[in-house]
Amino acid sequence: MVTQTKKDVFYSDTLVRFSHCDPAGIIFYPHYFVIFNGLVEDWFNHALEINYADFITTRRMGLPMVNIQCDFVAPSKIGEVITLTLKVKRIGNSSLTLTVQAHLNDQMRVRAQLTLCVFSFETRRAITIPDDLRQRLTDFQQGNLDHPWRQA
Repeated sequence: MVTQTKKDVFYSDTLVRFSHCDPAGIIFYPHYFVIFNGLVEDWFNHALEINYADFITTRRMGLPMVNIQCDFVAPSKIGEVITLTLKVKRIGNSSLTLTVQAHLNDQMRVRAQLTLCVFSFETRRAITIPDDLRQRLTDFQQGNLDHPWRQA
């Protein structure tokens, strides 16, 4: 898997696996949502530099998708390596909206808008985005995060 950040966009290459596909050898559409969740985890770990596992297990917070708008433009097939992109569209009080796309070369495969809320496992309710996370989200959105592996 190749991940990188260019300015305010996170990129991740993903192999379309047999487990993602229906008998026709194309991604069964609900698997895109699992792939999107993996993209968010990778974005946290690599771009925001917030350990996602610790966010869940130690800080006892989650990021459930509470709204998804998705256009399936063209099928993705087993064995292809699709490039996923993630961009922060909006940062709210307790939620954030992400724009996610999947491409193969220059061909759009899927485009989606995901709204995630910050959720406390203790209260089982949405909570205000913690200050440290809000700062990292804002820095990412403004293209201000510097990483040694980052591409200009």
